[in-house]
Amino acid sequence: MTADAAAIAAESITVGVLALQGGYVEHMAALSRIGQVVAVPVRTASDLDSVDAIILPGGESSAIGRLLEVFGLMEPLRKRIAAGLPAWGTCAGMILLAGDIDNDERRHLCLMDIGVTRNAYGGQLDSFDASTIIPELGPDPFPLVLIRAPSITRMGPGVRVLASLEGKPVACMEKAMVATSFHPELTADGRFHEWFASLARSYLVPR
Repeated sequence: MTADAAAIAAESITVGVLALQGGYVEHMAALSRIGQVVAVPVRTASDLDSVDAIILPGGESSAIGRLLEVFGLMEPLRKRIAAGLPAWGTCAGMILLAGDIDNDERRHLCLMDIGVTRNAYGGQLDSFDASTIIPELGPDPFPLVLIRAPSITRMGPGVRVLASLEGKPVACMEKAMVATSFHPELTADGRFHEWFASLARSYLVPR
């Protein structure tokens, strides 16, 4: 390990969670259980300046999109993610990141080269649990909680599948951006949050 790599490995990392609407509390609780990770809520552009990575939580994508505009966060968030800030969108967060939304004319951050369909797995009453193996997390199946979940309908050439369910992708990655149809924060399994924290750490530079 080089001196720079050792310095990064020993350093705490600050992961922001967009805290305008939706399930941000659960993400912050999951992050708090990881060593050398500081979880902070992000509600303003100055909050965003302090983070090494950002999680866009589940909730209502159209409401979060409106609040991003109201709070003056849309453009600062878009610019930081486009510049390489590691970002993970769960459910509604996936919709915020997506370049195309098949059943909605609105676009939000429009950064990932994916197409999605909102509520593809049904409404609130159609929510369900499943499991699948995610190679990055090891050989044991990972629990999936899908609530009014979007589906991934298109992926550009730079996007790779991280996880599938019944032959359909439910998690994908492009550069430092990650999107999941499911909600790891609603399970007791912390592996996905740990993996994302490790991904974010790999983008750090020594301070």
